Amino acid sequence: MPVIHCLGLNHRTADIALRERVAFSEGDIQAALARLGCGTNGARPADIAEMVILSTCNRTEIYATAPSEAFEALEAFLAEVRGVPRDALDTGLYRYRDEDAVRHLFRVAAGLDSLVLGEPQILGQVTRAWELARGQGTVRVVLGKLFQAAVHAGKRSRTETTIGHNPASVASMAVHLVAQTVTNLAGARVLVLGAGEMAEQAVEALRMRGATRLRVMNRTTSKAQALATRWQAEATTFEYLVPSLAWADIVIASTSAPHTLVHRVQVKEALEARPERPLVFLDIALPRDVDADVGELPQVQLYDLDALEHRLHDALAERRAAIPQVEAILDEEVMAFMAYLRTLEVAPLIRDLRARAEAIRQAELEKTLRKMPHLSESDLARLDALTKAIVNKLLHAPTIELKAAALDAHGAETAAVARRLFALRGNEEEAES
Repeated sequence: MPVIHCLGLNHRTADIALRERVAFSEGDIQAALARLGCGTNGARPADIAEMVILSTCNRTEIYATAPSEAFEALEAFLAEVRGVPRDALDTGLYRYRDEDAVRHLFRVAAGLDSLVLGEPQILGQVTRAWELARGQGTVRVVLGKLFQAAVHAGKRSRTETTIGHNPASVASMAVHLVAQTVTNLAGARVLVLGAGEMAEQAVEALRMRGATRLRVMNRTTSKAQALATRWQAEATTFEYLVPSLAWADIVIASTSAPHTLVHRVQVKEALEARPERPLVFLDIALPRDVDADVGELPQVQLYDLDALEHRLHDALAERRAAIPQVEAILDEEVMAFMAYLRTLEVAPLIRDLRARAEAIRQAELEKTLRKMPHLSESDLARLDALTKAIVNKLLHAPTIELKAAALDAHGAETAAVARRLFALRGNEEEAES
């Protein structure tokens, strides 16, 4: 069986600066996976057969299968495709293999490993990572089934427990921090940079807390206008960044830009136009939208994703109480997936057994039919169906027993005995279907 690997870092193991350096956009993921040649005749680093890359604002993880341990090759791959020195990754990386890797992914999908416990966005992000890998041909039997099982486990966790109750997200948690910082949120002027999902969540949370003076800024006017229309806000573009900063009391930055958009010189210019009013930045983007040195300016408070983790500990008691129930569900799902993996060990044997039986059936049937040239087409069809049915019935019980044997400690021994008994010497490589 191939080794399942998980190599990654997240908000618990790496600071935001390192997470920025290794973060992937969707285009980056597609380009990185395309380099592998997985699913083609191209060369695969360290014989890596499958790969999925999961990258969010709080984590970058690579899931891969290989015939043996391949963490060194995966680390070299990550360093190369993100242009980060290997030694810069050492302190932040974690490495899981086989059942530990499976359990980790299931915990991620269930929201147990998120900055905000039980947050719903991660399940969609896991699904999207799987889709991107399928699009590049880097998912086959093992990782395909693994990610399917992870999504199923995540859905069960949310439908069978309260882990997803009292909806919360990074955006809503950010707005909660703003509400603690700005006393008169209803009267505050709020500038939202970006018009994606995180931005919309932030606007929704702001409106629920009474904010009414909203301005949405986006590179594309149509997207900014669409969001602004839904929330009765103003819409603008980045060419008006400085005057919009001068107008705002709160700036929530959540674009998908690959570089910073708000720089110290711009903020300093904006502050000169409103020296009596403080300005609060909540940068919930990765890579960050706001230069870190903006926070050094007087009258400016700057919070990023790391600040959310350190400062926000909302009363998510109901979600925390659901953790044991979620863990029990994940135990079931992990056991089921590991049982499925063990059945793959006998799949080549069952395939070879049926192939040998079919070859014998066809050979014996042909010899018999040569002696019975008078048979009609319907008689030939009946004989063919009869012999197929006999073979299927004879192989049914051995097939069931072999699959069952794969689940116990003596599965490999049973498979070896079966190969000797049936004189099977076929290739025992992993089945691909």
